[in-house]
Amino acid sequence: MKFISTRGGECVTGAQAIAQGIARDGGLFVPEVFPSVSKEEMENMLSMSYAERAATVLHKYLDEYDFDGLKAACEKAYAQFEDGDAAPLVKIDSQLYILELFHGPTCAFKDMALTLLPYLLRKGCDLCGIKEQVLILVATSGDTGKAALEGFKDAEGVKIMVFYPNEGVSKMQKLQMATQEGKNVNVVAVRSNFDDCQSAVKTIFTGESYKEELHKKGYILSSANSINFGRLAPQIAYYFSAYLDLVSSDQIEMGEEVNFAVPTGNFGNILAAYYAKRMGLPVGKLICASNKNNILTDFIRTGVYDKRREFFKTMSPSMDILISSNLERLLFEISGREPERVKLRMDKLAKEGVYQLYDEELAAVQELLWADFCGEDETVETIYEFFEEYQYPMDTHTACAMYAAGNYMAEHSKDKSPMVVVSTASPYKFPQDVMYAVTGNDIKDSFKAIKHLNLATAMKVPKSLSKLRDKPVRFTAVADKNKLYEEVLKFVDKN
Repeated sequence: MKFISTRGGECVTGAQAIAQGIARDGGLFVPEVFPSVSKEEMENMLSMSYAERAATVLHKYLDEYDFDGLKAACEKAYAQFEDGDAAPLVKIDSQLYILELFHGPTCAFKDMALTLLPYLLRKGCDLCGIKEQVLILVATSGDTGKAALEGFKDAEGVKIMVFYPNEGVSKMQKLQMATQEGKNVNVVAVRSNFDDCQSAVKTIFTGESYKEELHKKGYILSSANSINFGRLAPQIAYYFSAYLDLVSSDQIEMGEEVNFAVPTGNFGNILAAYYAKRMGLPVGKLICASNKNNILTDFIRTGVYDKRREFFKTMSPSMDILISSNLERLLFEISGREPERVKLRMDKLAKEGVYQLYDEELAAVQELLWADFCGEDETVETIYEFFEEYQYPMDTHTACAMYAAGNYMAEHSKDKSPMVVVSTASPYKFPQDVMYAVTGNDIKDSFKAIKHLNLATAMKVPKSLSKLRDKPVRFTAVADKNKLYEEVLKFVDKN
């Protein structure tokens, strides 16, 4: 399987795509063709464990990786998840289900990929003959950073550095990163928002002088953000697994369509669902759920992507994003895989802050996606009302998806397809906001909020969060957005 850049400049193997992270022309790597999964293959996957299903899906893209090695890596990665099931599907009623993706080491869906990425990256480097140390740079809106740090801590031949917006993550997310263990890790807060963090990191990736200087010091750059195909690919697997769970539990017949509602910021999670559909999974509608930063909702409804708008800090901070990087991969597909058209739009976005789809492209987007957004009050109301009716607590991001899913089903009552709401984080990662929504009590201390939320809901507290209080804070650095490369050099030269 070969991978090409969305901007037309490269054609590489899967191992090269993962090791490199981003194309040299600034584009993102996409498969040259989409592999297919037949009905017979899906029938065979019904009896598989989650790790086996994930390895089967991954090997469709990463065929130069040994299947047995992939399977062993998946088994090792998903053995770290609590309660023995990496992606359990919870039935709410005859049409509504919740896919829980928060049972990993850092209690967020990013663990589904980032427990596996260290293997994919190291093996990819070996397949490419890369001997230098790998320096991973990550911009995070909250969850990716901690999951990447945890996944790569003390990994041989790898160093990892995470940048996050200083005032743009929850207290629990910040504490998770600031207390991270490992000799090869570093964390820096940035005096700006996530979009600026992401843009600054991309500038380092595409700057030849930066890469040359780091190469002289013995490092090559790679990414653990979802711009890296190695981050995106493992996420495709849980859409297959959710579907197969519906079949094996006699909720649907093989071949029936299923809708998915996905809380969406950087567009990677919902793009993975689209890739699953392209592979043959019977996906109906994809519900793209945003928070108050509703740029994707506007884009899907109008075909205009306009980042020239007010940026809001919300109680669902992982979705506080105005530049959704993975949307570039979808643009590539709906444009007829014309890299020049993609490049033109990315240039317009960078220079003018806006671009617009052609009518036929907008029609293709709307055939695939339905979009809605959830404000702060609606987020609180959704958490409260759902808990009152079902005694099921959800985090703020999942609430946005649940709200959008409810609106879609109300407006499309003739669509009787099962709706799977993708739950991306544990309620205990945002305990104050969830506690306020469920009980009306405004508790300032995160750990007191966890205790009271546990009493109110009886939901099990994840071990990794319950131990967090006693961990020492290791990282307190704060930098300006235009000084991130200097921070990278300090980290490299110090170690």
